[in-house]
Amino acid sequence: MKFCFSALLACLLALPTMVNAQGDKFNYQQFTQDYFAAWTNVQKPKATQQDLDHYLSFLTDDIGYQHLPYANDDSRTPDGKAMMRKGMSYYLGIHTEYQAKLINSSFAQNVITIEFHTQAKGIHPDNGQEIVIDNTVFEVLEIENGKISVIRHYIN
Repeated sequence: MKFCFSALLACLLALPTMVNAQGDKFNYQQFTQDYFAAWTNVQKPKATQQDLDHYLSFLTDDIGYQHLPYANDDSRTPDGKAMMRKGMSYYLGIHTEYQAKLINSSFAQNVITIEFHTQAKGIHPDNGQEIVIDNTVFEVLEIENGKISVIRHYIN
């Protein structure tokens, strides 16, 4: 009995280490590169529904999205991905020109930060006016089970 208790205790004490070791297998560097490529493909002039579907595959279904100063609530909701699909579909393919360069990225336990510079031109679907974008973006991506669960999007 004493041996069984000792073995059980040893397993319980080792469990956090085993879980952490499993989490360390997540390739943050590759995920960052793949995510950024998917993001830029959705922004390009001839972006397709398949590009959007690929981008959305990086996100949890209940994604929380904050895009300051336009949307300041980052709460996760059951229809988060569906709402992102709806919003992004509306703007899909509006750019006539698009370039983005990843400037910096870093990661820690379940968080990735990326900084990138964007230059774009396009026609706004609401008013038909030309839009010109030239800014630096900083995103904080929270990771859960290998997918992004919260995006905080900041524009400089």
